[in-house]
Amino acid sequence: MALSMDYGLVQDQRMKLVMTPELRQAIQVLQLSTVDLIQYIQDQAIENPVLEIEDPARMAEADPVESASVDQLADWGAFMRKGGTFSGASFTHDEEEGNPVDRIADSALSLSEVLEEQLRYFSIDSRIYQICRYIIGNLDEDGYLRFNGEQLCKRFNIPESDFSRSLQVVQGLDPAGVGARDLSECLILQLRRQGDLSPLLCHIVSDHLQDLAEGKLKRVAQTLNCTPLEVQEAADRIRKLNPKPGLACHGESPRYIFPDVTVRKMQGEWEVWVNEGYMPRLGISTQYERMLRENNESAHQAAAYIRERIQSAMWLLKSIEQRRNTLYRVSQVIMEVQQDFFEYGVSCLKPLTLREVAEELELHESTVSRATQHKYIQTPRGLFPFRFFFPSGVSNQSGGNTSARSVKNRIQQLIQGEDKGKPLSDQVIADRLREAGIRISRRTVAKYREEMGIISSQARRRFDL
Repeated sequence: MALSMDYGLVQDQRMKLVMTPELRQAIQVLQLSTVDLIQYIQDQAIENPVLEIEDPARMAEADPVESASVDQLADWGAFMRKGGTFSGASFTHDEEEGNPVDRIADSALSLSEVLEEQLRYFSIDSRIYQICRYIIGNLDEDGYLRFNGEQLCKRFNIPESDFSRSLQVVQGLDPAGVGARDLSECLILQLRRQGDLSPLLCHIVSDHLQDLAEGKLKRVAQTLNCTPLEVQEAADRIRKLNPKPGLACHGESPRYIFPDVTVRKMQGEWEVWVNEGYMPRLGISTQYERMLRENNESAHQAAAYIRERIQSAMWLLKSIEQRRNTLYRVSQVIMEVQQDFFEYGVSCLKPLTLREVAEELELHESTVSRATQHKYIQTPRGLFPFRFFFPSGVSNQSGGNTSARSVKNRIQQLIQGEDKGKPLSDQVIADRLREAGIRISRRTVAKYREEMGIISSQARRRFDL
């Protein structure tokens, strides 16, 4: 039978998600942290002339205006009649305290700026001064000099003696250790500055740093014909040095964290607050409402633009309110599941997944993921990122799960209480955890130990006990 092709009209009904500008903005606002949201609101206020950021001091002097509800935001006319103001904050600033951002000091000077400032006080000729500046400009962020000195001498046609003298000047600047070409030289510069560079220390730093890091103190002692105790004392001095001296001076602006949610215990009950005290108080200009009511020609020409800008402002206000509501609901579930953590600490942290929270709130898992991204919770036990409360689990003998963080806490407690002369191996730690009802392998213990930055049992052994 031959196939035939023909034209025709066919109705096909399909369901698909359309990413409207309103939905796209709501998703973007939801995943922003408090600091990023403040910046986003300020950018939107610049782009949208209808949207205004109210001065907290002026609003404190003015009569309080009832905040618009989410339902009222759908009707911008009703919203305007209520005064055109919106406050996502549950409390206002303290006028005497002001905004804490205003009290933040300027960022620190960069490493090159600190070194060049010291270099100006040296009595050296202009040639050496320029070579020193070139060396300073080529230091990496750790304070190391990574290029070859011979290539520098050939490129600028300078004798090696001038380069050596210039490098010596740079290595004499603070912080101690800058200008070094490798880790051994960096440590030797610091020991020499402290006046503590013995022949034993010099040999260990120059030739045996790898063995020292692996805890092979007996091998180092046999090679250098000394006792393990002497190597142990040398290792203690070396560990007090800074392997990256350049990081002491940086020019990057620090990133300050504002907690998005606070969990407190009030009158015996744990409660959740969404922190919006430092959020800008938004309002819609009443000037544009008056322009819409005017009957002149200019008002009619601008009416479509004004309505579009007001609608855009409504979307932003609803997105902020929806973000606040989602954060509160997610935080409420976390607080209920992890209540034992708030009461007793990390050892009582329970395994939790984004899917479980999404099913509890009847939300999509991606929505919960965006709501917990780059956000922090202030608790009586400290400031934690949201993802801290979603630990993986390790099975126990009772058939349940124990969070990986609580297992790490138990491992850390066992290591802190061990005999430093005979530290616990990973297998012994695994056996003790199994005795406590936690099923865990030696490899998992080693993995958790490395994640916590704890060295092996061989490297933890002390010879001075």
